[in-house]
Amino acid sequence: MSKIKNEAKNQFPLVTAVRGQLEQRAAWLYLLCDEGRKRGLDPRDFGSAAIKRCGLGQGKYLVREGGTNSLKGLRKTLFTKPAQWMFEMKVIHSTDDELELHFHYCPLVKAWQKAGCSDEEISMLCDIAMCGDRGIGEAYGCELDLPKTIANGDDICHLRYHKK
Repeated sequence: MSKIKNEAKNQFPLVTAVRGQLEQRAAWLYLLCDEGRKRGLDPRDFGSAAIKRCGLGQGKYLVREGGTNSLKGLRKTLFTKPAQWMFEMKVIHSTDDELELHFHYCPLVKAWQKAGCSDEEISMLCDIAMCGDRGIGEAYGCELDLPKTIANGDDICHLRYHKK
């Protein structure tokens, strides 16, 4: 029996449709890692680095687009109202040097659940996926702490960005 609880409350059709696109992205990650594993590779050996590269590129774009490396800028460019709807997210704290968020739903975890992944696989895939968020944080000159994740059976994903 899975310890992961991940049920969306917001079922608005447009939100559900966009979540489907996010689930598709998560399916790509799962399938790439699965194929790597079939070839004797550990997904953590290549997946984390690849996803972090993606996050670094996205972070550089967001800094340039927002015109600032303030974490308030990150909130405004990445954690927009539509993003908040997709992840049933609450902004807990937002300053230039700290950004704290609670996600109450994760479409990526939902995709991995639908694919039949075990709790252990979901946890690993989440760790790999979060390397993108770490890369974004690095582009803003900060670190990301994850005290809680839905993928590990917690009630929320608790993201805390903070300047180094």
